[in-house]
Amino acid sequence: MPIQKEIPYNSGHFFITFTCYKWLPLIEITKSYDLIYKWFDYLKHQGHYITGYTIMPNHVHATIAFCKTNKSINKIIGDGKRFIGYDIIKRLKENNQQEVLAKLKAGVNNSDKLRGKLFEIWEDTFNWKHCYGNDFIIQKLEYMHNNPCIGKWNLASTPLDYPQSSAKFYLTNVQGIYDILHYLDLEDIDLTKPSGD
Repeated sequence: MPIQKEIPYNSGHFFITFTCYKWLPLIEITKSYDLIYKWFDYLKHQGHYITGYTIMPNHVHATIAFCKTNKSINKIIGDGKRFIGYDIIKRLKENNQQEVLAKLKAGVNNSDKLRGKLFEIWEDTFNWKHCYGNDFIIQKLEYMHNNPCIGKWNLASTPLDYPQSSAKFYLTNVQGIYDILHYLDLEDIDLTKPSGD
């Protein structure tokens, strides 16, 4: 699933997915949904827009509209993963999750160890797709909103019943846990203008 190539744009609307190391449910174990929302707040503060999300126990789906940025979008996402990861490790230590910490420590490769990395929290790469039209955006929103209700997950009977997602907003026009921008409102926003980062 992960794609290793650099996002070749400095602005645009993207469907992003990043995943915990070895698909471990680190977000659920540490109740770190709030850390993802904090990262969303940071992105908003930098002038970007969150248009959809579903936070699963071991991965994150989001549609994010990036205004023109001097940083690469890959770096913005990588920095977010890193800072969320620090807090996940802190919570694992506070909760004495020694077995999980040992797995994450064992996952660090030798070259990263030499650079001082102690734990492997995320899969190295992330998946991204350029959201080039409303039909594609709708497809990705439906995919992520249905994710908790299908297959092995079975976390909710309907997308509306899963709180860690933007499904409620798109289905009822009432914001859920985290306030987002409707993707249609992007039509009035020039993403090619610089963001605040």
